Amino acid sequence: MISVILLGAGNVATHLYKAFSNADNVSVKQWYNRTRSSISSFANEVEITDSLNELKEADLYIMAVSDDSIAEFSSALPFTNRLVVHTSGSVAMHDIDKKNQIGVFYPLQSFTKGAEINFSEVPICVEVYEKENLELLRDLARAVGCKPHKITTEQRQTLHLAAVFVNNFTNQLYRIGHEICETKNIEFEILHPLIEETAKKVQQMSPFMAQTGPAKRNDKRTIKRQLKLIEKDEHEAIYKMLTSSIKKTHNVLSRSMKQVKR
Repeated sequence: MISVILLGAGNVATHLYKAFSNADNVSVKQWYNRTRSSISSFANEVEITDSLNELKEADLYIMAVSDDSIAEFSSALPFTNRLVVHTSGSVAMHDIDKKNQIGVFYPLQSFTKGAEINFSEVPICVEVYEKENLELLRDLARAVGCKPHKITTEQRQTLHLAAVFVNNFTNQLYRIGHEICETKNIEFEILHPLIEETAKKVQQMSPFMAQTGPAKRNDKRTIKRQLKLIEKDEHEAIYKMLTSSIKKTHNVLSRSMKQVKR
């Protein structure tokens, strides 16, 4: 049985608690947050506390706190030589205070409170300073049905950057698409099958091969027509930037020049 103490009460901490609670060989021994009210709804399930001095001994302490507070928070922990990890994609492992054994347990997923997550489909990126702690983090990932991936800080930070592009930026494009639909009283749900199909395709082939659309085809008439439909300057700028990026990626301009020369 792996004993865990959760530190923090954000989206990641809440989803980790649910995943650990459903695991046969994981015990959430305690859950800390500086504001008890944030986790008071779980008081009948797990011991909660708002005092660092009340923290018990456990196999692992998981800091699911904001990136900016990891260093300061870890230095405030009132014990030494215990395994303390953070869950951030962008913060270096060595930002954790060295008075304890340090590591990273990073679930690479977008977490939103109230949205159900199938943890068995979440990759867990693990990193340790002391090699003897690696297997514990791997075992914890496997306990919730996840596949652990041993990676370096640089690899994890690069993955996080890539995740911003494929998740956060893509979601912003969804929002723009939603807004464009609303201007003409169109249900955004009509686009759901397209969104799902695109997500499926990039799991079966490279995004390069999956690319379609007027920019890849260099369909100048469609591009010009769509630019006239756009009502906001911000949306127009994004459309032009992404169109240019797709053309460069697929060498549309160079191919067009070759066709002209022929």
